[in-house]
Amino acid sequence: MTTKQRWNWSAAVCLAVFVLSALAQPVPFASSEKQKAEKPYALIFGTAFGPDDRPVYGAKITIHPADKKHPSWDLVSDHRGEFAQRMPPGPRDYVVHGEVAYAPVGPDGKPQKSKIKRLKGETKAHVDNEERLDITLHLTE
Repeated sequence: MTTKQRWNWSAAVCLAVFVLSALAQPVPFASSEKQKAEKPYALIFGTAFGPDDRPVYGAKITIHPADKKHPSWDLVSDHRGEFAQRMPPGPRDYVVHGEVAYAPVGPDGKPQKSKIKRLKGETKAHVDNEERLDITLHLTE
């Protein structure tokens, strides 16, 4: 047997051992992993609106329990003004606060950067159990 034939035969044996060892590994069931990963939660889903009732992009959102002063969750609204946060289930009140530097839209449809305003808003949310709570956050001067 030549050296090249030995090399090809050795490579074929190594490949066969690798494939057989990969097939021998136990395959975890996807459903059991999914059940372990999901914990119960409530969801606060909101939309931030500006003074012209348009969704606001880039608003800094903080959420904290009503009985605490420091924020527990910090978020930023997306291009549709939306934000979402998973919360622990159970009866609890939360305060949702938002801030943004806002440039009003001119008659030509472009933001007027010379007239930037600081907008703020706050609302309360009550979560009873595992549920989705939809809120709106109106930001004003």
